[in-house]
Amino acid sequence: MADWGRGHGAVDDILDAENKLLAENLASKVSRLKSLAYDIDKDAEDQNMYIDGMDSDFLSATGLLTGSVKRFSTMLRSSRDNRKIMCYMSGGLVALFFLLYYLVSRLQR
Repeated sequence: MADWGRGHGAVDDILDAENKLLAENLASKVSRLKSLAYDIDKDAEDQNMYIDGMDSDFLSATGLLTGSVKRFSTMLRSSRDNRKIMCYMSGGLVALFFLLYYLVSRLQR
């Protein structure tokens, strides 16, 4: 009966060392996951701030465009002379667009 108690100490030591090694591996993995989660959270906050800034930019652009459309409509309704000026301006803008397009396409070659 004395043989039963002899081998248990060595097995316990081996199991204890293995458990410590596994616990250290688990702790390092948890630490990496925590760091990764922190980085994801920080990136999400940065992107939310960027999107909020874009939202305010779009709102200001919408206000500018709304005001421009109102002024344009008022000018078109005012008289016949303004319509001629607007036609000349529109034609000039279209011509300017095609001229710039031609120049940019020539520069890219």
